[in-house]
Amino acid sequence: MSTSADNESVRQLQEILVGAEGIVDFLSGLSEMAAAAVSEAADDTIECAVTLKLRRRPTTAAGSSARAVELDHIEQMLGDGPCVRALREMTPIMIDDVARDPRWPEFNEKLAEHNVRSSLGVPLEITGDARAALNFFATKPHVFTADVYDKAVGFAGAVHNTMQLSVRINTIENRAEDLEAALESRTAINLACGVIMAQNRCSQEEAMEILTKVSSNRNRKLRDVARELIEQLSGSSVRTHFDS
Repeated sequence: MSTSADNESVRQLQEILVGAEGIVDFLSGLSEMAAAAVSEAADDTIECAVTLKLRRRPTTAAGSSARAVELDHIEQMLGDGPCVRALREMTPIMIDDVARDPRWPEFNEKLAEHNVRSSLGVPLEITGDARAALNFFATKPHVFTADVYDKAVGFAGAVHNTMQLSVRINTIENRAEDLEAALESRTAINLACGVIMAQNRCSQEEAMEILTKVSSNRNRKLRDVARELIEQLSGSSVRTHFDS
């Protein structure tokens, strides 16, 4: 059952999503909120990073501090640790004390070098192949007691829907940008073919062959050769106009 604190977290996160300039900006706000929420329940100041896995391997997306980002980068570079394991198994994974946990000796050594003594990875299943995890770091051992653990997992559960919405918006924006780029490339190629047809009094197929040959000889992409031709003639860049 949702608590008033969970509802407030969701409301604040939705405000961050509305004002964010992109997914990294949103995830930075999320990690700061997560760190603050868990720190309230802990006998320590908690830092948090967000790991995002959209297709293949996970990557550090944002953090509540530069140090949190660095620590998450180390785990991703080593390829294993509580956050990576949490993503893989979709269950929270904890290091209660880096000095006593035998599972990741190299990572534990790196954490100790950065004055981190315990860690917790909490997964977020978003949609399809997309997954994310909150990677919490504490400067003391045994910080993630049952109450703190529940706070971290509860926060992840409360923000699940907003996180899912953010990733979907980002995916749609990327697809729209890819589509617009593809349409602009096709527009440039079609315009360039028209110019070649007029200059050489040839068919569209012959014009395409000429353009392709130039592209091959110059070892440049077809769309770039086409854009260059149009820009030389018109003095402006190629734009695709969409109906509103």
